Amino acid sequence: MVVIVDTISNPLRPRHPEKVNRPDSASPPKPDWIRVRAPNTRGYADTRNIVRANGLHTVCEEAGCPNIGECWDKKHATFMIMGDTCTRACAFCNVKTGMPNALDAAEPRNVGEAVAKLGLAHVVITSVDRDDLTDGGAEHFAQTIRAIRAACPSTTIEILTPDFLRKEGALEIVVAARPDVFNHNLETVPSCYLTVRPGARYFHSIRLLQRVKELDPTIFTKSGIMVGLGEERHEVQQVMDDLRSADVDFLTIGQYLQPTRKHHAVMRYVPPDEFSSYEKVAYTKGFLMVSASPLTRSSHHAGEDFARLKAARAATAR
Repeated sequence: MVVIVDTISNPLRPRHPEKVNRPDSASPPKPDWIRVRAPNTRGYADTRNIVRANGLHTVCEEAGCPNIGECWDKKHATFMIMGDTCTRACAFCNVKTGMPNALDAAEPRNVGEAVAKLGLAHVVITSVDRDDLTDGGAEHFAQTIRAIRAACPSTTIEILTPDFLRKEGALEIVVAARPDVFNHNLETVPSCYLTVRPGARYFHSIRLLQRVKELDPTIFTKSGIMVGLGEERHEVQQVMDDLRSADVDFLTIGQYLQPTRKHHAVMRYVPPDEFSSYEKVAYTKGFLMVSASPLTRSSHHAGEDFARLKAARAATAR
């Protein structure tokens, strides 16, 4: 269980101040198919040291990803830019909330250097929500993409962005930097938004993904949801249809895991065979790529998936 108080950077500051006074929400015991090994390999340690040396944050650590041991052992890390503090307070997320610090002007260069040191063929860059910035951090994303291109011209770049809600022109700035994959997660079905993702708007996120394709049809688009938050099967299928209407290429579906008892409870652990069923249905709806399993996460196996995504597009173009 992840603690809810940050005792490292400031022992008096709650990690999630908006959740401290909430009653505990108990989740059912984890089934066997959810359990993973603790990270303790040499590759994991090497990746951690490079991240620390460059003063970077990763969503792998901040969000408590269960796949961190596997990914970091392979020197695959998802960098989280614009600090470690988010301006929103989603009920599912373990990233710290509050008022963030000013942007670090050296961060794009530091990310580029870390990507070079890790020798990444494919990198995933995400961020906290920065509603305090006039462009939501769009220019910082663009600078980071350009810095990686300068340091590692052959590295393909996948970004996982916020929704840039009420940030006119922000999306255009990011798309103009030409990432190879543009990912923005819906996270859950519309009926759960008020309790799970209250600061976001479902159809704004759908429109964001659709607009990426309008601006640059060559960019692959991607989105993901969690299950186990109280959604119904027909709602998941409607999300698939909405994403296909926006011409989204790649869908990920994973099990929601409760970071602390102050976060949204797990309503149900979805068994592996249901994930397999979702994957089959999604492919019939026209997605080029689908990843659906209990431990699927947006950036898990991202490099291998990108190669398969390119192959799938090439096959449909014949």
